[in-house]
Parts: sequence; C-alpha cells; structure tokens
Amino acid sequence: MEWPVVTERVAADELAKTLREAIQRLTRRVRQARPVGDLTFSQLSALTSLQLAGALTPRELADTERVQPPTMTKIVGKLEQRGLVVRTPHPTDGRQVILSPTEQGRAVYAQFEKARNEWLAGQLAGLTPQERETLEQAAKIMQKVAKA
Repeated sequence: MEWPVVTERVAADELAKTLREAIQRLTRRVRQARPVGDLTFSQLSALTSLQLAGALTPRELADTERVQPPTMTKIVGKLEQRGLVVRTPHPTDGRQVILSPTEQGRAVYAQFEKARNEWLAGQLAGLTPQERETLEQAAKIMQKVAKA
C-alpha cells in the first residue's frame, strides 16, 4: 500500500530538482538580457525592489535584498549619485528615511524590464503554440506555488 506514496514522493522530489534547476538557469539568462549599462546586478536588484515596493527604508531594502545594511548603504549611495534613487524623511520617525526611485530610476528600470521581456518573448516565439500553452499553464501553477 505504501508504493504509490513512495512513487509520488520520488516523482515530486525529482520534479522539484528539475524545476529548480530550470528556474535558476532561466533566471540567470534573463538577467543577462539587459541593455548595455554600468549598473551592477546588485544595484539593478535594489532599484527593482524599490520599483516594486514603491518605497522602503534602507533596512527594509537590505532585508529584501538579503544583504547587510552597510552593503546596502554603498549600493544606495551609487544609485543616489546617478540620480536613480531619492531619500525623503520618514513621515513618523525622524531617525529614518524612505528610499524611492526617481523618475529617472523608473525609466532605467523600464529599460531593463523591456530588454528582459523582449529577450524572453523572442525565445518563446520559437516554441510551438502547444509549448507556449503548456508554459502558460506552468506559469499559473508556479505563481500558485509561490503564493503558498
């Protein structure tokens, strides 16, 4: 009676490994598809987090990016120098500041997103309609798993 459970578990374990590896490789490849520029991956990641969140404290941004606050201070400093991020006083805590992307920062983010989407759309265009439909279903399932 335990065979189906064991078989299902092994299949789930194998699928988890295969899926994780595919996601990692695709993520790396999509990250490489960006316009030529001198933003580092860390700077682009921080800008992306701010774009998605709207605004964060430096500590929240460091936590989101999973880096130490001193590292984030350097990253934010570079983004500020380029005019991509602005600091504003925290509305309730005078010791804090809020970081948010500037109009120029949002434009740079949009350029990077456009380049990534164009690359991926080009890859998807080479697939059959059935493969694209399968990926559409897989994307919905992956979003469900990510929300769990």
